[in-house]
Amino acid sequence: MVTRRRLLGTGLAAAGVGLTGASFTPLLAVDRAKASPAKAAKAANPPLFAVPLPKMPVLRPTFRTATADHYDVTMRPARREILPGIQTDLLTFDGNFPGATIKARTGRPVIVRQRNKLAVPTSVHLHGASVTQANDGDPMDTLAPGGERLYTYPNKQSHASLWYHDHAHHVESENVYRGLHGSYLLTDSLEESLPLPKGEYDVVLAIRDAHFDAAGQLVYVMDDQERTTLLVNGAPYPYFQVAARKYRLRFANMSNQRFYSLRLADGSDIVQVGSDGGLLERPHTTSSFLLSPGERVDAVVDFSRYAVAEKVVLENTLIFAGTPEQVGQVMRFDVVRTAPDPSSVPEVLRTLPALPAPTNERTITMQMDEGVAHPKGYMDGKSYDPARVDSSIRFGASEIWTVTNTNTRVPHNFHMHLVQFRVLERAGKPPAPGEAGLKDTVIVAAGETVKLQATFDSYRGTYLYHCHMLDHSAMGMMATMKIS
Repeated sequence: MVTRRRLLGTGLAAAGVGLTGASFTPLLAVDRAKASPAKAAKAANPPLFAVPLPKMPVLRPTFRTATADHYDVTMRPARREILPGIQTDLLTFDGNFPGATIKARTGRPVIVRQRNKLAVPTSVHLHGASVTQANDGDPMDTLAPGGERLYTYPNKQSHASLWYHDHAHHVESENVYRGLHGSYLLTDSLEESLPLPKGEYDVVLAIRDAHFDAAGQLVYVMDDQERTTLLVNGAPYPYFQVAARKYRLRFANMSNQRFYSLRLADGSDIVQVGSDGGLLERPHTTSSFLLSPGERVDAVVDFSRYAVAEKVVLENTLIFAGTPEQVGQVMRFDVVRTAPDPSSVPEVLRTLPALPAPTNERTITMQMDEGVAHPKGYMDGKSYDPARVDSSIRFGASEIWTVTNTNTRVPHNFHMHLVQFRVLERAGKPPAPGEAGLKDTVIVAAGETVKLQATFDSYRGTYLYHCHMLDHSAMGMMATMKIS
């Protein structure tokens, strides 16, 4: 297993992001007395590669009209087997963990009726989507227990691997942790025209971590360093039976706080074809990639390099908050058959329009308290206040934002609602190929500065920008921008 010292010198460099060991030192001096009883009664990690990878269900429309697809979803408690032989209490969309995948198409709106049968308020946010303010899932625009509402997603943007999750302020971190998250795959004619793997060979891999007590129940403590059981599509350390051919794997980090540096154990090639906002312009061949909470990476892996009966492990080489035995192996691919493979990865995937001339520049700082019992998070020195507008933006403007993490030990990441942006610089250097496409979430390591450009020409209204380490945003590392 890769050691912490070695991985910080190689794995992260390969990912093109300059993080250091100090960047992942546990930061928050949260009241550990609150966590200690749960820690004492923690469940043992389940065995590796003992359960099959669950296939994510695809949500079927309740009905279709000439102009839109309509869905009905109920947020409700459910019990599901995650650890072998144990039923775990969850908060779910329709009883699924994670929520069922919604498949949508550019130019065809999706309308979702969400019913809240939980005991807590919710606010469903479609992460990465361009939507009106009323449909964005604002933290203060909540759906009370027993209520229902319609969310309308116009799908005017191009293809992208999006995801949806709860965003009700002060409870979003716990609600998402307990299960309120799922995938939303938006496609268009450009993506469909490419010979990338399709159908059963196009697979969502939703990765997250969890902390189970001795009774197999999820433990939630802010900034918990005991979330050391890794889940993929809701199953612990699963195996996935694959054919000896190419697969498109849509990796999504649905963890609250954990970063992953992912690689195949034999170091073989992974071809990244997309990021948050859809396909890259050109494929990027790498041996590993870094994924922070909320980020997505679409990659093609060619299993024809392996003989039938061979197995290869997907490793996480970023070891913090857990041991290599707990968090160093994510899942295993088992090659079980041959199959025809008409797919390929084109040299050019898409052409992104040139960035417009910027009309404004602004600076943003991200910070949270270090070494205190009850830390708070800050954007530009202020904790989130829903009554305050932090950034006023002219509709149609294209702005350069220079975002700095002023903490000395802990990383953050930066997520903007409404828009996909382009990364211009990281620590004064051009972005690595893997983050040169459209992004909605970007890593900002401790002490690092990232420069990005976004164009605000879709909808007017108030929207958020925040750290997508959800424990951090729940502590106040969130701000409001008004486009008018």
